[in-house]
Amino acid sequence: MDTLGLGRIGISIDVSHSYLDDARELEALGYTSLWLAGGQIDSLTRLSDLVLATETVTVVPGIVPVDVYDAASVGALFRDLEGTGRFVVGLGGPQSAKPLAGLNTYLDELDVPSDRLILAALGPRKLELAGQRAAGAVALLVTPAYAAEARKILGDASLAIDLFVVLETNQERARAFARKPLSFLASVPGYRQNFLRMGFTSEDVDQLADRLVDAVVAWGSVDDISRRVQQFFDAGADHVVLAPLATTALVAGRALSELVVAPK
Repeated sequence: MDTLGLGRIGISIDVSHSYLDDARELEALGYTSLWLAGGQIDSLTRLSDLVLATETVTVVPGIVPVDVYDAASVGALFRDLEGTGRFVVGLGGPQSAKPLAGLNTYLDELDVPSDRLILAALGPRKLELAGQRAAGAVALLVTPAYAAEARKILGDASLAIDLFVVLETNQERARAFARKPLSFLASVPGYRQNFLRMGFTSEDVDQLADRLVDAVVAWGSVDDISRRVQQFFDAGADHVVLAPLATTALVAGRALSELVVAPK
């Protein structure tokens, strides 16, 4: 259930000299949310700038790392933007030995209504927490089959899928682009554990095997990517965030704009 007002299709945007102009064009193309990856958030004002530069889209940090920005600062940002009705706080747990405990403590301190929160979640316990203490979860590097299981755990809470996309039909080039972020992310314990949970082998993860890359990154033509997006909706996702690789959000957003039209 889209309780956060994210709409159907969003897109992830990188900070650049033109990102606010790009945001306005992506909004005009029909994307219903704009996401700013955690690595792009060098200042929380990046998020307020995006909200103030646009008129209709929902802006979501995907995600604010809780071990970088304290709860008081994030709460103050939310209060500043609350009146727009277009800002959702996306949070990711700390990189610590007990991330759930740390995230719960952060949520205790955070002055943001749970119905304006979304949590990055992969494992079942994190998904349960997202359903209990937030309005839903966002998951990266997952399959439609994973989405179906996450849907069962979340119940009526929102499920957003952050989907890497590569507009490239040559499989060698497409996989090479996909492996660039995967080469780091596969070393992060939470992602590695989830790859294994989804049925991939340690060898698949270590070697970034074709079957792993093809399962968690959508590449190919616009029609190929559209089919993968629809698979996630069929599995129970409420919202899909397109995270372009190999090109800018604006170039990919223009090419993929037909996806923002509601299915026939």
